[in-house]
Amino acid sequence: MRFSQVDVFTDELTLGNALAVVHDAEGLSDDRMAAFARWTNLSETTFLLPPTRAEADYHVRIFTVERELPFAGHPTLGSARAWLEAGGTPKGEDLVQECGAGLVRVRRTGERLAFAAPPLTRGGPVAPEDLAAVRKALHLAESDVVDARWADNGPGWLAVLLTDAEAVLAVERDVAALGKYKVGVVGPHPAGSPTAFEVRAFTGLVEDPVTGSLNAAIGQWLIGSGRAPESYVAAQGTRLGRRGRVHVERAGGEVWVGGDTVVGVAGQVALR
Repeated sequence: MRFSQVDVFTDELTLGNALAVVHDAEGLSDDRMAAFARWTNLSETTFLLPPTRAEADYHVRIFTVERELPFAGHPTLGSARAWLEAGGTPKGEDLVQECGAGLVRVRRTGERLAFAAPPLTRGGPVAPEDLAAVRKALHLAESDVVDARWADNGPGWLAVLLTDAEAVLAVERDVAALGKYKVGVVGPHPAGSPTAFEVRAFTGLVEDPVTGSLNAAIGQWLIGSGRAPESYVAAQGTRLGRRGRVHVERAGGEVWVGGDTVVGVAGQVALR
């Protein structure tokens, strides 16, 4: 079976977030997909299938090492790039991805891909007890936190706005105390910086290098509340030695999340 590994949200291999993609995956069982995702040990592994809806160009299933996700951002862009590299031709101007969360549009601007942020499955203010637990797990004082919102568009994100990018980069988490929470932290860089915000994402034992779904929900929140301009670039992965760059823009009433993608590995995988 055809196999690709794509580095997402970077223009240079090894500085973004890697994604494994298995092409033409029809016939593979759920257990086989899950086992391969555990074996790759990446944030996510995706499997490309024929669409089941007439509007879609392809169907993607997204697995972490622990579970299947209805939607995730960097797998959306990486899967789209792999599908195009394999000769896929969209039916319309935009690509249309079918996934567990429904249909997601992916547009092309030159070599850069961007997806339309899906609606939140859970939004709104965070209960005081949830915020207190997250602050404790991240060793944050009340004065460090400007605001917090549920930002769940599939993976389960809770987003916390900190005073500035330095505060984001200084966060040290207590993995055991973080427990069930999947937390994104964001803070502004000084005016005039090449990136407007610094972002980090914590899921259990792992800090995710660059996270499209979280940045999508943060963009909807910060642009919608007037805390961010209509178009900006966020940095992520800095503490991990990565150079993730996420391009966020509100256009036509929708928030689009884009980034560069690099195909780093192409070959075959013996899954059948």
